[in-house]
Amino acid sequence: MAGSGGRSGAARRGIGRGDQRHSDRIAGRRSFAAKERAAGLVRVGGLPLGLNVVLHRDNLDALDAIVELGLAWGVDRIELANAQFYGWGLLNRAALLPSREQLARARDAVGRWRERLGGRPELVWVVPDYFDGVAKPCMGGWGAVSLTVAPDGTVLPCPAAATLPGPDAPNIGDHTLEWIWDRSPAFNRYRGTAWMSDPCRSCSRREEDFGGCRCQAFALTGDAARTDPACGLSPDHGLVRAFAQEGGAAASAPYVYRYPGRVF
Repeated sequence: MAGSGGRSGAARRGIGRGDQRHSDRIAGRRSFAAKERAAGLVRVGGLPLGLNVVLHRDNLDALDAIVELGLAWGVDRIELANAQFYGWGLLNRAALLPSREQLARARDAVGRWRERLGGRPELVWVVPDYFDGVAKPCMGGWGAVSLTVAPDGTVLPCPAAATLPGPDAPNIGDHTLEWIWDRSPAFNRYRGTAWMSDPCRSCSRREEDFGGCRCQAFALTGDAARTDPACGLSPDHGLVRAFAQEGGAAASAPYVYRYPGRVF
């Protein structure tokens, strides 16, 4: 859950909750203490430090404690990102999907903290997919602003794109980054708006949300080119609406953890 930050020379730490016991349970391993030590080393080194938190059913009501932890660690940025449900998130949706009431309380808490902190540290709230009927742009647009290079040299338009069918992802060992970005079929497949069908093609928001998340569209419909079901205009929106109505209603399911060698 740690990696390079959103700007050069920055570092990020990820936690599941604001205390060691709950954070370690969410992570599936004892990791909180190591992250705390790493955060201290980053600050000693004089680097900007960000705290990334994936929000879900088991930690939304602990948002105050999470922000307080970030302040104690001296972070420059706290990203509060509501969980997206594809990949292992989809497998754990029954355990992670919150209720509307939880989201409303958390959103109010973020507003209070922003007013109190005055932008220092920066507090980022990444809106949830399932509840507002508005799709989020996939990585700011497929092949538009960022890329991911995997340890084996595979280059992806987004970190989860390896799950999608279609053209093989290019590898930095075979092509230059310039060729991969400008000419590879994988990066051009969902770039821009020409690939879209309706309702996206005729939608006034097509240059803003770019049809939503390709990975989520594939995970829920089996077709990566369909409108993201999170969008209220999608013919598949009923899938998401049904899940959102159930969020937080049933007893929480056990987590299915991801371990090395375990395949989704």
